[in-house]
Amino acid sequence: MTNRLIHEKSPYLLQHAHNPVDWYPWGDEAFTKARKENRPILLSVGYSTCHWCHVMERESFSDPQVAELMNAHFVCIKLDREERPDLDQIYITAVSSLTGSAGWPLNIFLTPDLKPFFGGTYFPPDPRPGMISWPNLLNLLSKAWSDPLRHHKILDSAEDVVRGLKGMADGPEPSSHFDPEILDKTLDAFEKIHDNIRGGFSKAPKFPSPSILSFLMFYHTRSSGSAGKRGEHAMEMALKTLTAMASGGIYDQIGGGFHRYSTDAQWHLPHFEKMLYDNAQLIGNYVEAFRITADPFYREIAEESIEYVLREMTHSKGGFFSAEDADSYPERPDSPFRVDHSQKEEGAFYAWRYQEIEAISGKENAEIIAYRYGATRDGNVKTDPYGEFDGKNILFRQKSIEQTAEKFNMPAAGIREILDRAKRQLLNARSQRPRPHLDDKIITEWNALMVSALARSYPVLGEKRYLEAGQKCMEFILSSLYDSEKKRLYRIWRENERRIEALAPDYAFLIQALVDLYESDFNSRWLDHATELSDILIQEFYDKTRYGFFTNIHASTENLIVRFKETHDNVIPSSGSVAVNALFRLAEHTGRIDFAALARQTFMSFIKTMENYPGSSPLMLLTIRYVSNREGDLSGDLLNQKDKIHG
Repeated sequence: MTNRLIHEKSPYLLQHAHNPVDWYPWGDEAFTKARKENRPILLSVGYSTCHWCHVMERESFSDPQVAELMNAHFVCIKLDREERPDLDQIYITAVSSLTGSAGWPLNIFLTPDLKPFFGGTYFPPDPRPGMISWPNLLNLLSKAWSDPLRHHKILDSAEDVVRGLKGMADGPEPSSHFDPEILDKTLDAFEKIHDNIRGGFSKAPKFPSPSILSFLMFYHTRSSGSAGKRGEHAMEMALKTLTAMASGGIYDQIGGGFHRYSTDAQWHLPHFEKMLYDNAQLIGNYVEAFRITADPFYREIAEESIEYVLREMTHSKGGFFSAEDADSYPERPDSPFRVDHSQKEEGAFYAWRYQEIEAISGKENAEIIAYRYGATRDGNVKTDPYGEFDGKNILFRQKSIEQTAEKFNMPAAGIREILDRAKRQLLNARSQRPRPHLDDKIITEWNALMVSALARSYPVLGEKRYLEAGQKCMEFILSSLYDSEKKRLYRIWRENERRIEALAPDYAFLIQALVDLYESDFNSRWLDHATELSDILIQEFYDKTRYGFFTNIHASTENLIVRFKETHDNVIPSSGSVAVNALFRLAEHTGRIDFAALARQTFMSFIKTMENYPGSSPLMLLTIRYVSNREGDLSGDLLNQKDKIHG
């Protein structure tokens, strides 16, 4: 059994290509059918390494009876949010406005004109306390659509949602004056939410916050005089968080690299996806921490994370894959530790039974490993609500090398040698397990983040392989994802095919990566490419009226109910923050003062949001050195200035 998704390239869409649901990809064929038959659209959004997406696919989308219900009453569209983050932004914002929260899988119901009227995330196949079942929801909505009176109310509700989205998309007016205390107020915001015991900037679940960490280290480096103590505190918060994450289970203690987030406040039990964008940004954070402190711990984490990406996430042509899944089968059939499960389990690839550690490393060494990494014979996961990790251990750095040496009355060098050998043994044994699914599509935006990380690592860590890997990836992007004749960049590459016209983040992050490469190897060719791409970014995405960059190109508004600009630095920074930083730096290197003028205008478009919501755009504030003066006045015409770019 196959549906239309079988012809797609997205690993996420292909995961649903054999569902009995009559899935359509996003496009005119589905829209035409919905309008012709006056049917509501069911838009289901996710990504290939999403655990709860897998659950709903298995429970509902693979069920023939549920599929029959979906097919009879809705035009069903599947969308990969990583291919089209612009559409995901529109509809997840709509669901948040309707329900107060949203996530993935995102299931949203639209009118044939693509206007949202209801939505949510995961729905179970059977009713649960406080949760309607998926079949019951489908029946309720299909009946409401067929009822003339309720149908009219649905259309009115959808119009209200769109009006609200357009109001959010417009954003505040640009301001030519900013509060000179904006840096301090942003630090205040982070101090209020910082976990002073365990690090991080939230309670459970805890996500890495690379943009916040970058801001804190920037604030520390920039501060002097009376701000010195605050700068020291900013650095303390950054280092506490970096140390806690790298010591916890959110960090892969055996293979390197970070998982997507921690389900608990202790950074112990992660959600086991590994995303390229997380690791790229965190590598930059740890390199910067090492540059400032010279603490070899931060260098070790940066290097192990880079090695993970180069070993597990790199295409032979130089590009970097997107993600590794959280789920995998528990054991190989020939493993003595096999658990007889027919379904994948979250974290199965990464969890260890004490007996496995003993069998791989020997009884005496297992005691040392267990002491260092917090393993116990009964398992060390205490916050597992579903019992998935009963008897298993998620390794974390419970004790230091020195504490372990004291415990076993051995020299620290001897303990380190035992642990290093054990890590190699465990990594080799783990490589024999069934691996998690690899999302092997190559995304321009995320690859550019990794190139930046590698380029910035080289001058600090002195490892030329890192620079060479960044250069190779950039050559791949410029040859495989950029059409130099048509001056067109693409977002996605997979199986020798490029597709989906690039969005503003792809351009902005790639320009930044080119400038980072230039500042590491001084090859002026990178500046030439950055300049060409900047001209395209400005021409196709810049808002000449209210400043800033739309996510979509000007000519691609068809089938978009609203055009958004990114105004917040989230897990991935906004294209506006990245573009401003890159354009200012590019102006310094090339003398293109017009780039600096546009960057300054874009900064102006963020001011009111940053003042109303301190902490919303921490990476944008890294560019304040280019725009700040004593009065916070940005009204001068930079194009007519003949002196330095710095205001």
